[in-house]
Amino acid sequence: MSMAALVVLDTDFDGARLLAACTRHGARRLHYIALAPRPIDAGQLPSPWREQWPPQVRGLHRMVSGDGQVTLDLLIGEPAASLAQLSARVDEVHLAWVPPSMTVLARLMNDGACLQAVRLDEAQRLALWQQGFAFDDSRLRAVYHARQAPGEAVHEIDRRAIVIGAGVAGSAACERLAARGWQVTLVERHAQPASEASGNLAGIFMPLLSSDDNIPTRLVRAAYLYALRYWSGLGGVGSAFDGARCGVLHLARDSAHAQVQRRIAASGDYPPDFARWLEADEATAMLGASAPDGAWWFAQGGWARPSAACAAMLAACGARLTRRFSSSALTLSRVDDEWQVVDADGVVIAAAPTVILAAGTTAVRFAQAASLPLYAVRGQVTHLDPGSLPTHPFVVCRESYMTPPHDGVVCVGATYDAQDDDASLRPSSQQDNIEKTAAILGVPPFDAPLAGRTGFRCMAPDRMPLVGALPDPGVPRRCEQLRDVPRWPGLFGLLGYASRGLIWAPLAAELLACQLEGQPPPLESQLVAAVDPGRFVLKERRRAQ
Repeated sequence: MSMAALVVLDTDFDGARLLAACTRHGARRLHYIALAPRPIDAGQLPSPWREQWPPQVRGLHRMVSGDGQVTLDLLIGEPAASLAQLSARVDEVHLAWVPPSMTVLARLMNDGACLQAVRLDEAQRLALWQQGFAFDDSRLRAVYHARQAPGEAVHEIDRRAIVIGAGVAGSAACERLAARGWQVTLVERHAQPASEASGNLAGIFMPLLSSDDNIPTRLVRAAYLYALRYWSGLGGVGSAFDGARCGVLHLARDSAHAQVQRRIAASGDYPPDFARWLEADEATAMLGASAPDGAWWFAQGGWARPSAACAAMLAACGARLTRRFSSSALTLSRVDDEWQVVDADGVVIAAAPTVILAAGTTAVRFAQAASLPLYAVRGQVTHLDPGSLPTHPFVVCRESYMTPPHDGVVCVGATYDAQDDDASLRPSSQQDNIEKTAAILGVPPFDAPLAGRTGFRCMAPDRMPLVGALPDPGVPRRCEQLRDVPRWPGLFGLLGYASRGLIWAPLAAELLACQLEGQPPPLESQLVAAVDPGRFVLKERRRAQ
């Protein structure tokens, strides 16, 4: 097992300090966490960071050096709030400003962690001393000594895992684990990856905006921006796999919706390179049809073919990936600290200490996941000949979406049919797609040959993913917080991606890989809690207590 990364916290990002840390960490991996309370000019940074630098929007932004040896987490936003949302164990701290409470700083420290401050008065030194920091003669350097008894011993990680499901969720999980040296067995009931919901010809990627910057908005924004950087690392959309960062024109639904969007634009929270509001004249000029209520222009958005993305992620795993395709995994059994995946003939397909369910709604067929509140939503996509309607070099969407032509096909849709398990192509669904698209383009509805694809989105009641250790509701226990929820040992989920699986897959897989490795997560703690699969059990038990 390789040595754990050196984790450094900089409470006010400074490029020179980052470069110095990169120089002195030597062969040890470096995880550099930096708060960014004000805009940063990344133009002076080396190209690996400059090319990945995020737009000036709130949240945690993860970047990784080309060789994978340095991870940079940049937290944009108010510094005290950002610090409170960190859930990392830190070895070194550069304290450029002093937080209102030293408790929040102390909870992040590893025993023996070093602190270097820019300035401290006597009251601040006393507050740090009371939290367990011992200063040397400089009065600006201290070492943290934990006052609580040491926790459980850190065990060697057995880096063997089984991933069930070869769609975007499972493929990303394989890649993120293989990148960390895991040996992964991928079990898929079909002969090819991306044969279920990930089999659509095109998936759309763009952010979500809201006036209150709520948790779903923050989660989608984080997933979208992480996916853009992740795909670049694979070789790029349109190069490593089919698709294009061609931009997305997202039209306002009506005048009331447009007024809300104008308020969001006026807040100044989103720079133009992330999201630019277009009034009616500019939106109409781009669309080539009437857009009386304006639109958002997401310049970095676009479309990608999920099956091609899956192929690229699985190819990146190299020899660390074993494929078990055309294999129906029917049961899971825990034997001698390992999970055994057993098929219909009673044959053990694979065995490993860790299993990740990434099979959409079919995950609930396993007894251990049967209580998860997942359901399927039917979505029919229509495939049109480019000559049948006006087309654009970018994605257009309102109540439906339309992709640019690719390989002689324009994709429009998709329907949203709850409690409907009909996988066939229906003329009524196709007509619904055509009518919505025609309304966007300002043309009469038209007839087209019945063509397209039907898939089923995996949804949770709150429409947010399930990422992490799966709950074991059969264990009676009083639950006040997520950490109290009983869990199955070594059983995890990447589920409930709804209609945003393309962008959710990379970030969710990175989050789960970090949890398995004990590394700092790529999301703020509030957002990690929001996608925890135990949240439903916690809610039920709180209600019953």
